[in-house]
Amino acid sequence: MLDLAVIATVFGLIFVGELPDKTAVAGLVLGTRFPWRWAFVGIAAAFLTHVIIAVAAGSLLTLLPRRPVEAVVAVLFLLGAVLIWREGLDEEAEEEAEIAAVPETAGFWRVAGLGYGIIFVAEWGDLTQILTANLAAKYHDPLSVGIGAVLGLWAVGLLAILGGKTLLRVVPIKWITRIAAVVMTALGVYSAVVAIRG
Repeated sequence: MLDLAVIATVFGLIFVGELPDKTAVAGLVLGTRFPWRWAFVGIAAAFLTHVIIAVAAGSLLTLLPRRPVEAVVAVLFLLGAVLIWREGLDEEAEEEAEIAAVPETAGFWRVAGLGYGIIFVAEWGDLTQILTANLAAKYHDPLSVGIGAVLGLWAVGLLAILGGKTLLRVVPIKWITRIAAVVMTALGVYSAVVAIRG
């Protein structure tokens, strides 16, 4: 049974966590060079692949005793907060160069494949992948977590492709990064308290 509260919570957390990420910038660059629908198909497929992997990993954690899982989740949330706080723009130059190497006359399959490849590689061990696994372990509801995570990632991908430049004029990336880090810290502290209380 789907839990709309879990879907909404996961959507919000993943959306905020992915906004300052390098994959949003890749989506923005792809969307400015190629037809947005082609770019989105590849990006959406890559995000779906990563959510399936993360939810499966998180579901395996639910087989372990609750207190140690909450402790691990707390550490991962806090680690994620540190990583997102420090999230830099270093890797974006590499992705932009890779995109620039593809001619603007490329067809659907090449553009979608490029979008899939960039996001698939960039998301390994990424904050939102770790967060999705944590949330799957926390809520014991892989389907609701998976739906919320996919929708959150797709929303950021679409936002990046269609309006990323405008958003960054209104809300600086530094603020988005800081908000995401504060949310992750709060989740880490909450999970630590649950682990200590048992």
